[in-house]
Amino acid sequence: MSIQVAIIGAYGSAGSAVAEQLAGEAELLLFDDGDPGGGLCILSGCMPSKEVLSAGAHRYQARHDERLVGEAPAVDLQRVVERKDDHTLGWAEHRRDSVHELADREDVTFVRETARFVDETRIEAGGETYDPDYVVVATGSSVNIPDTPGIETVEFTTSGDVLDATEFPDTGIVMGFGYVGMEMVPYLSEAAGMELTVVEHDDRPIDEADPEFGDAALDLYREEFDVTIPTNVYERRLEPTDDGGVRLTLEDESGDRRTVEAEQLFCFTGRRPTVGRLGLEQTPIERDGEWVADTMQARDSESVFVVGDANGKEPILHVAKEQGFQAAENILAHAAGEALTPYENTHHHVIFSGLGVYPFARVGHNEETARAAGHDIVTATRQASDDGVFEAKDVAAGLAKLVVDAEDGTVLGYQGLHFHADAMAKTLQVIVELGVDVREVPDRAYHPTTPEILDGLFREAAAALS
Repeated sequence: MSIQVAIIGAYGSAGSAVAEQLAGEAELLLFDDGDPGGGLCILSGCMPSKEVLSAGAHRYQARHDERLVGEAPAVDLQRVVERKDDHTLGWAEHRRDSVHELADREDVTFVRETARFVDETRIEAGGETYDPDYVVVATGSSVNIPDTPGIETVEFTTSGDVLDATEFPDTGIVMGFGYVGMEMVPYLSEAAGMELTVVEHDDRPIDEADPEFGDAALDLYREEFDVTIPTNVYERRLEPTDDGGVRLTLEDESGDRRTVEAEQLFCFTGRRPTVGRLGLEQTPIERDGEWVADTMQARDSESVFVVGDANGKEPILHVAKEQGFQAAENILAHAAGEALTPYENTHHHVIFSGLGVYPFARVGHNEETARAAGHDIVTATRQASDDGVFEAKDVAAGLAKLVVDAEDGTVLGYQGLHFHADAMAKTLQVIVELGVDVREVPDRAYHPTTPEILDGLFREAAAALS
């Protein structure tokens, strides 16, 4: 049976994944009004941010190496942005080319217009109306601006603005210390030389990690990047200063208040689904609670699937792609009258904290989630400084932890805040997803390489089991 599927947001990571999976299996209607087009990750997210972080990382490592003498090199922000833009345009062009190649097929139509729902599945775009069998919403996310009183009276800068900026003032206040803040704050400190006050609502950052990792991150940012981070405080009011800066009133758990002032305010306060222009009010779909099932199917419409950042579940690039693939499979299954399969994934996140010199990675369970899932566990923890290779490479900060099932030895999870933790996450993903017994992991040390921290974790966990 031939079906027609409309994909709103075809240039993005999730939308293009759906299109690639359904090509040849269904007639496709692709909609995207992006200019130049390429998706959030490529244009103003994970790809360009890693580009600029690398410049700060080079300066940081040069500045902290006592074997190097003389003044630390300055970061030429103009060159940083120019190179970032050049690479970004190339990456975006590659994505556009892949979508346009699909659009050359006889069974694919590409409409470069804004698409809106007319009713449950009918769509209007560019004055034309379309009536597909299924609609996939893959419209990504937008910057979330908090409703802090007074925010409308001050100017603020977002992460996208930071990526394009070639000059910064001397001082700044940062609201938002999640993924985006953890990555942008060291860049502003190292590459732009800013004095920063960063607001942390809890005892420590990195909510998904065991406490010692958030504590280590706090120490790293305060000591290595000279960032002021008050904890357990909340934003109560913003107001402009007489000299054009910003004043923020903070309140702690005891109700005590204090103010901080700076020249610039940075809002790294997360993202929200970009669905406001879709006309969902013309459909039965209501965005309250869990409005998208794990099958990627909208709760209120079996013909509409929502993938990637647009569903608000887990705004991570690789998750968006995987959701796209699952949605495509489920559309074909639904059309054939077969059961749909929920999207399930092993937790696998990376934060490029510490300019990517000290990234945080988590794969699978931490201690809390493992116990909540009913596991009796043993853990192994190592400091990076326990392994001489980290000292030799002048990156001795950080730690790593392994969580293992106490009964059968299955590796349940890994957390790392150390040099190369991002690269090691893939190895641990394979081990966790295959359910490997830690005692069966080959004991091989390839000295002197940083993965020897993993060898130490495996040995210690295996010894704890016996």
